[in-house]
Amino acid sequence: MAAIRSFRALRAVPDTASRVASPPYDVMNVDEARELARGEPLSFLRVSRAEIELPSETDPYADAVYVRAAENFRKIRVAAPFVTEAEPSLYCYRLQTTSHEQTGLTACYSLDEYDRGLIKRHEHTRLDKRTDRTRHLTELGAQTGLVLLTYRATAEIDALTELVCAGVPLFDFKAPDNVRHTVWRVPPADVDLLVKAFEAVSALYVADGHHRMASASLAREEFVRQRRPTVPLEADTVIATAFPHTQVRILPYNRVVQDLQKQSAREFLDQIKAKLPLRPGQPMPAKAGEVAMYLDGTWYNVRLTEFTHSVDRADALDVARLHRDILAPLLGIGDIRRDSRIDFVGGSLGVAALQERVDRGEAAVAFSMFPVTVDDLMTIADEGSIMPPKSTWFEPKLRDGLLIHLVV
Repeated sequence: MAAIRSFRALRAVPDTASRVASPPYDVMNVDEARELARGEPLSFLRVSRAEIELPSETDPYADAVYVRAAENFRKIRVAAPFVTEAEPSLYCYRLQTTSHEQTGLTACYSLDEYDRGLIKRHEHTRLDKRTDRTRHLTELGAQTGLVLLTYRATAEIDALTELVCAGVPLFDFKAPDNVRHTVWRVPPADVDLLVKAFEAVSALYVADGHHRMASASLAREEFVRQRRPTVPLEADTVIATAFPHTQVRILPYNRVVQDLQKQSAREFLDQIKAKLPLRPGQPMPAKAGEVAMYLDGTWYNVRLTEFTHSVDRADALDVARLHRDILAPLLGIGDIRRDSRIDFVGGSLGVAALQERVDRGEAAVAFSMFPVTVDDLMTIADEGSIMPPKSTWFEPKLRDGLLIHLVV
């Protein structure tokens, strides 16, 4: 059973929604965020990444960042302006590109279910990022970024969603990255129907937004500890958009490594050939179990070590096999969350971005991965396992600042 609730959204008005809406806080570095917000006083990045308005040497976790975020939140609420819905509602949120479309339900989802493992996760979170978003949430008294959930599709929810989306949208705009964002308010008569339809969903899965989810749970504890009054029930839920698994798109999360650990390109190739099948090939692997590698101006296809059925499904993912076969033994890469010699490139940038990094001398070798499937994600989460870090890149991304959940 998936328990969902309608809520009184704080939201942008249609005329300025496209100016307010911003990419998620964690898909760019501070310089990229500063550039995206340049010249746009209503950009929600001024709230989600408030350090862009402070000196470049500012620690992103400094007190001043959270003070500025709260200050900018108050300013943008007036300037945009934002409005608070008169009545609780649900929203259908569609993401559309030239080749892909997905429509999900934005609602408040149960933190009790998350804490009990009924909303399943596939990724570990980092303490520094959990602490950052927890403080951001408690300073603002609001959840401003949408978690992306998925669930096994049902015909009933699909049909109800289709009916809602036949109406007039609340927001409908194309973002600078050419993703079209369309949001419909669910008519009052259909709210209870969707709530009941989700009761038949056996499990929800966190796809994108593990830190936002964990931080909402931690913020609830912090509100209790501080004895701060919260809006009844609101701090017990988290704003998220749930998409049917048939529509969620996972792109590869590719790798680049800074150096070959004092080996020549020929020595490195010889080491791989000694243990794995390797041949000149294409920039994108054709199937799971293969990885494309760009080295010294040439693309190669490498067949990773086969795994047995006794191996944990998470350990059998290509990102795990690449680490065991090449990254750790041949390149000396340890914990990929902390090793500064490795970097990660979202699949939305394409293989050209990998090739450019190597050709410019920013990296010595690049690895183009075959994407993880949604079935992989759900099966691993069902098993209670955790994927290796940086296994999935979800695209397109939901935008911050369109629909906000006030908890204080």
